[in-house]
Amino acid sequence: MIKTIGKFSLVLSICILPVHGLASQDAGDNVVIDDSKPGTLVHYPSFPSDLVEPRPVDVWLPDGYEESDSPYPVIYMHDGQFMFDRPTSPYASTWERTKGLIYGGVFWNVDETMARLVAKKQIRPTIVVSVWNLPNVKRRTEYMPQKPVTEEIGRLLVAESDITREAITSDNYLRFLVSELKPFIDKTYLTKPDADNTLIMGSSMGGMISAYAVSEYPEVFGAAACLSTHWVLGEGAAVKWYKNNWPTAGNHRLYFDYGTKSIDADYEPFQKMMDAVMRQKGYRENEDWVTRRFEGASHRPKAWRERLHIPLIFLLGT
Repeated sequence: MIKTIGKFSLVLSICILPVHGLASQDAGDNVVIDDSKPGTLVHYPSFPSDLVEPRPVDVWLPDGYEESDSPYPVIYMHDGQFMFDRPTSPYASTWERTKGLIYGGVFWNVDETMARLVAKKQIRPTIVVSVWNLPNVKRRTEYMPQKPVTEEIGRLLVAESDITREAITSDNYLRFLVSELKPFIDKTYLTKPDADNTLIMGSSMGGMISAYAVSEYPEVFGAAACLSTHWVLGEGAAVKWYKNNWPTAGNHRLYFDYGTKSIDADYEPFQKMMDAVMRQKGYRENEDWVTRRFEGASHRPKAWRERLHIPLIFLLGT
């Protein structure tokens, strides 16, 4: 069932609202509530910000949230329009869905995987905050770690991509997550706001910004999953920077992976460099840090969807 609330008060069907307030004027009007699939999805069409361009944000609440008085961990995910196969995503249209079939589908189906793992008691029930990306190069400039990009690295980026040093806004994007979005989520929903229960996840450039979030805000994000991380930019500039700018072991859990086909085929040397950073900082493989290599996996949502359960169990396991 789907319901839209806001200044237009357009009701598409009847929906029972959770007792812990799903909508807030702080997050704009026309909030959409969809419980047509596992859990409840709350869609904020234009989340305001003083730091970045407004964009949609989805909040997924696990089944049972409405009746619960217990707080939940929260995982923040990038590229939000691809996380849930719901009518609020532009990629759920017939035309976009048909195009996506070429790649095995574009959605991660996070709600279905989370619900299945919770039902099997393999992970803790968790709130998902899914932040939509901006189009085209703006996605890359928001997700490219900013501090590692010196003038020299900036020249490399121009030679190998459409990213310019001056256009990078990832520091503001992380400030948006930490100082604007997270406070709203913690105020509006039943959350465990501490770092041990605040996670971040993404793929490709989303993996880049997830790792950067742990480096920049280790007191906020206690765990991260970085799938098919696009380490190659600037000849591995981010990894090289983390040698001196990565939190030491003891308070964080990290998951990395990569495939062996398409773009992923270029990642292994850089991931091994990052693995060396992890060892240098005292992380113990398969305890507070995991790196997985998936033979034959390519750089597509289908691949990330099919292995999503692995980082979720590692980071949220019961």
